[in-house]
Amino acid sequence: MSRPVTLFTGQWADLPFETVCQKAKSFGYDGLEIACWGDHFEVNKADEAYCRKKKEILAKYGLKVFAISNHLVGQAVSDQIDERHKSILPDYVWGDGKPEGVRQRAAQEMIRTAEGAKKMGVGIVNGFTGSPIWHLIYSFPPVTPAMIDEGFADFAARWTPIMDKYHELGIIFGLEVHPTEIAFDIASARRTLKAINNHPNFGFNFDPSHLGYQGVDYVKFIYEFSDKIFHVHMKDAGWSKVPVEAGVFGGHTEFGTLGRYWDFRSLGHGNINFEEIIRALNRIKYTGPLSVEWEDSGMDREFGATEACAFVRKVDFPSSNIAFDAAFEKK
Repeated sequence: MSRPVTLFTGQWADLPFETVCQKAKSFGYDGLEIACWGDHFEVNKADEAYCRKKKEILAKYGLKVFAISNHLVGQAVSDQIDERHKSILPDYVWGDGKPEGVRQRAAQEMIRTAEGAKKMGVGIVNGFTGSPIWHLIYSFPPVTPAMIDEGFADFAARWTPIMDKYHELGIIFGLEVHPTEIAFDIASARRTLKAINNHPNFGFNFDPSHLGYQGVDYVKFIYEFSDKIFHVHMKDAGWSKVPVEAGVFGGHTEFGTLGRYWDFRSLGHGNINFEEIIRALNRIKYTGPLSVEWEDSGMDREFGATEACAFVRKVDFPSSNIAFDAAFEKK
């Protein structure tokens, strides 16, 4: 059984929702992972009538919705709030910009996102969590274990009530493990689950592109958290095999700048080994969507999204239900 191939609309939010639906269908996708920015899914408008209209547009183009994603607001729930957040948050969440108020409003918006997802008939919300301790990532001046403990405790205190509401609604949340989040590699993901007491509604939106360039074993991640892989992003990244000018931390350069150690690439144009990912997903019996999050500063996005859809269909193969050497046995 082939998994549905979907397009994450986050990088297309400059276009109206119906236009993105039309394009996604023409590119060959089965459905969408809908972002909560642009006019794609406006959480504050998501009543029954609004959601019904969205579903009608999807049906018009023969598409299904498999996930609602609210990365931007989720980032503010447990982050160190500053002027950067103003540019990514709805005005009513930013409010007066006072950090604690922003965090509280962001938490309520994440709950409303789950309520909206339920009205859409969707069982998963993906997103970011933010992190109160990302700024401590490099331990100088020296960072004490107590400071890190306090950060995970703060994360858990803010996200556990949200996850309890998700549990009541029957919605699961997939954190996209990513630098600047509370979980950004295997070790921090393991600690995150422990901090939130392995909440049944909290898991991961697996995206190998954020792990590979860090040197993290992204295939091991699948096996390590096999029961917590709630959703999968198909996204590639390329990184250099020789010394460069701007290393893993990016040197304060923009994406696409010549001389960077790594950059996001359209699927099949980077270093991620997608065959091993598919084999691992088959072994853990993941049957959910493979969602293309298309990002490549050096390629036309419509060309890339079309090619990426075909790439996923080619690389995604079903697992075997028989041993290949069984035919050698005498009956």
